Amino acid sequence: MFDVQNLGSGYGDVQILSDLSFEVGNEILAVLGANGAGKTTLLSTLAKVVPVREGSIAWQGQDVSATPAYELSKRGIAYVPQEGNVFPNLSVAENLSLGALVGTRSKQERLDEVYALFPRLAERKDQTAGSLSGGEGQMLAVGRALMQDPQLLLLDEPSAGLSPLYVDILFENIAQARKSRNISIILAEQNAKKTLEIADRVLVLSLGRMHLLEPAKGLSMKRLMKAYHI
Repeated sequence: MFDVQNLGSGYGDVQILSDLSFEVGNEILAVLGANGAGKTTLLSTLAKVVPVREGSIAWQGQDVSATPAYELSKRGIAYVPQEGNVFPNLSVAENLSLGALVGTRSKQERLDEVYALFPRLAERKDQTAGSLSGGEGQMLAVGRALMQDPQLLLLDEPSAGLSPLYVDILFENIAQARKSRNISIILAEQNAKKTLEIADRVLVLSLGRMHLLEPAKGLSMKRLMKAYHI
């Protein structure tokens, strides 16, 4: 479904990613690596927030390397950045409704599915997003992305700054969304141990280059840390 070939990108005169090639099918692909490895830059480039400098990105057989970010949502790709991923002055329900601007199914049908997946959002639907806890805010960000009925979900470090309890809940919800919605997920994360529990495959970045790409099952922490190059 998603084909990345010889990808390179960066900011200004600084090259961050170089020569990345991988494909994503019907799976959860975890992107792991130490701080500064390039995980956020990779997700931002795949979402077309950061321009592609080298190589190509193809989605469902069509080159989208030069496609604007807003156009990707219409094509079935939803992106949840690490920060600034909700509208704090709008209610939970209003945030979710914005996600429904893309897609063809009824808004209520999609709302019911998101509330079933994230019951806390149903309990707080009239609260402003800015009044939510960090964990609830991340649930809202993921829920709004799911309102788009995506076929591919890009998640950039959704567990950052969350308590262990919320990390467990969020990862359970991500795994459940993957199964119930039959969507592909690219998940960039710092929490390697938790990510390995739900990922199908693992891609490890170090200094913007890929140093490992293999199934998560049976992957030892020792081998994983070696790929981190730290």
